[in-house]
Amino acid sequence: MTQTLPSVGDIAPDFTLPQDGGDPINLLDLAGGPVVLFFYPKDNTPGCTTEALDFTALWHEFQSLGVQVLGVSKDSLKKHENFRNKHALAVPLLSDAESDVCERYGTWGEKKNYGRTYMGITRTTFLIGADGHIAQVWEKVKVKGHAQEVLEVAHELAKTT
Repeated sequence: MTQTLPSVGDIAPDFTLPQDGGDPINLLDLAGGPVVLFFYPKDNTPGCTTEALDFTALWHEFQSLGVQVLGVSKDSLKKHENFRNKHALAVPLLSDAESDVCERYGTWGEKKNYGRTYMGITRTTFLIGADGHIAQVWEKVKVKGHAQEVLEVAHELAKTT
């Protein structure tokens, strides 16, 4: 079942999800500062590893803007912890094992790859403003240069708040 993506200006759907190595994260608890929420298909795959490493490389720049960066996939907390440790990731990884949050954000649906049809996460990123409204949406993300582009838009958002 494919849900509709929330649009720019919509209130970001709230959630609480467990994170690797820490307490659960509730989106409302992060209110007052921007949040980057990137949905990715699977830990330790080439594109997902590159994306997580790129966000990690820019982690301090996001932090200096007061922007929280969170990765979300269906992988278990154990897989997230292994992924984080293997690649020295700075970005917290949230486990949406039941795909509830993926469905609310419209990132869970039918995918096709090499003639095979299956259900999975479509690589999508949301920039949520400090007011809880979605400021930017990147659909069907191409990994190369993506984290830098998100940082640039976050920088512009920080100037207006």
